[in-house]
Amino acid sequence: CCSSSLGRTKGGFNHCVAESGGHSSLRCGGHSLKSLVLGGRRKRENKASTYGINYMLSSCNGNHYSGTPWKTMKYTSGVRGLHEEIMDFYNFMSPRPEEEAMRKEVVKRIESVIKELWPSADVQIFGSFSTGLYLPTSDIDLVVFGKWKNPPLQLLEQALRRRNVAEPYSIKVLDKATVPIIKLTDQETEVKVDISFNVETGVKAAQFIKEFIKGYPVLPYLILVLKQFLLQRDLNEVFTGGISSYSLILMAISFLQLHPRIDARASSVDLGVLLIEFFELYGRHFNYLKTGIRIRSGGAYVAKDEIMKNMTNGYRPSMLCIEDPLVPGNDVGRSSYGAMQVKQVFDYAYIVLSHAVTPLARSYPNRESESTLGRIIKVTQEVIDYREWIRKKWGVGNNLGSS
Repeated sequence: CCSSSLGRTKGGFNHCVAESGGHSSLRCGGHSLKSLVLGGRRKRENKASTYGINYMLSSCNGNHYSGTPWKTMKYTSGVRGLHEEIMDFYNFMSPRPEEEAMRKEVVKRIESVIKELWPSADVQIFGSFSTGLYLPTSDIDLVVFGKWKNPPLQLLEQALRRRNVAEPYSIKVLDKATVPIIKLTDQETEVKVDISFNVETGVKAAQFIKEFIKGYPVLPYLILVLKQFLLQRDLNEVFTGGISSYSLILMAISFLQLHPRIDARASSVDLGVLLIEFFELYGRHFNYLKTGIRIRSGGAYVAKDEIMKNMTNGYRPSMLCIEDPLVPGNDVGRSSYGAMQVKQVFDYAYIVLSHAVTPLARSYPNRESESTLGRIIKVTQEVIDYREWIRKKWGVGNNLGSS
């Protein structure tokens, strides 16, 4: 579908987009990854977004792309097959050595700018890069510790601009946010970075999550699936109408803590059952209006009225109310105005998966039926191409710095 005029003529580009169901970065017509994925044309903010993609139509040069690259075999029927597929998804999407190497390089690049300004500053990583629970396009969270009365956001912004570390126009200073930050996209790698100042809670939260992973070996498997599920729907950030990763992780921890039947600490637990029941709980049964989530002391559901007594400044609990296990007076779910939208997609996933694992589902011919997880999750060609570009540039045996 893609001639060599792709990117030069409007008609050629639109034709390819139409043929690929709205997916504008399929590898076509011999175009290099650098020109298509990292080239001059305007890129999509979220490479993982499946908005507007129809995988039943998605073909380029006659090759169908299923969106399920993790699928390695014909899975067992029913919920057991879903368990097997979640394992494969996790192994496929987990961070690879070259992806970690690339991210370390990004951190080093930004740290050098910070140290040039403030030699005694301490730069620490938190968030998903610290816990290991990151997807290929996840951002990097950094916090800078130093002796400032007010966070020197503008000073660092100017230094980053001078050094051309970030993509043009990607640097944003959010000085009115609850936690003031600088947001940017690294020029060389397209990795998004958030930088905050003197905020200890993020580093402590990362350590807290690492401790829970030791106690609940199934947690990383659930989290990567759930993160991908929200990311491809643009529901992975509060300001895009979704929920934060920290909220999602705390919801998953609470679910495992309070699970009535399964010993969620056992590594042999069925991931298919857990995933469906997670969607059932937060898509169907959880009372968002009246109930808050508590993690500390073994976990509990608490009336919002009770949580409100401990809130700082008489703050009223939000729709998704999660008591911060590290700062009990803080509601982690605050500002999650899109919580009901997330509830709706969780309910949708529950319906789709619970139907897909019933014996009846086998009697309905479906092109996607071989992949149960693929009914709710897709990995875009853009993400596959991006990972391949990373492998070529940062993989073992490659000359760093060559494309």
